[in-house]
Amino acid sequence: MKKYFGFIFLLFTLFTVPTYSMHIAEGYLPFKWSIFWSVLYLPFFFYGLKKLKSSAKNLEKKQIIALVGAFIFVISAIKLPSVTGSSSHATGIALGAILLGPAEIFVIGAIVLFFQATFLAHGGYTTLGANAISMAVVGAVVAYFIYNFFKNRGKEKIGIFLAAFIGNLATYSCTALQLTLSHGEVNFVESLIKFMSLFAVTQIPLGVVEGIISVILVSILQKEEFIKSDEVIKNV
Repeated sequence: MKKYFGFIFLLFTLFTVPTYSMHIAEGYLPFKWSIFWSVLYLPFFFYGLKKLKSSAKNLEKKQIIALVGAFIFVISAIKLPSVTGSSSHATGIALGAILLGPAEIFVIGAIVLFFQATFLAHGGYTTLGANAISMAVVGAVVAYFIYNFFKNRGKEKIGIFLAAFIGNLATYSCTALQLTLSHGEVNFVESLIKFMSLFAVTQIPLGVVEGIISVILVSILQKEEFIKSDEVIKNV
């Protein structure tokens, strides 16, 4: 089991690239919007914290939580340059939502964002609430329901791929909406299209790659009996 993830971690580390920014950068949101997204995120955080504490009582779940946290941190720290000095990245959120359910990811995703802001200067403290809503909440919920929709119809691998792909796009769609609300007062629709297009060029292929990686990792985990084929927390 360790040999697989050691190789994957090394691969991700070797192929990181220096770019410009990640998530919504510190100070980029007006103060009122920073407060708004932070307050909006708090109910999700406390609900997820309650679920996470319950899951952490189980040793096997602790291992999955640690694995998911490490995976999200590493894969979301790998940035690819997009246009106009921005950058895009995979999220890893779908894998966590598939293995744990979305509630735990509400917290794990925010923890990852906090440490990336602290040690990598990616994102920021004032934009943490906004980034957590887009990546840890919207991405996780979308991925979870897409996965379960297809899994219940006997198409688990398709569900895993689409959960990662669409969950990834949902995160960036939410980010585009957040940026539009903050900086697109003059022409909302035009600004939304502009922000969406900034990430579309790199985010679509990134979503495809993340989908493939997620399918492979879940297959490895099932083969190694780290998780059972039907092991997904049913309660949101």
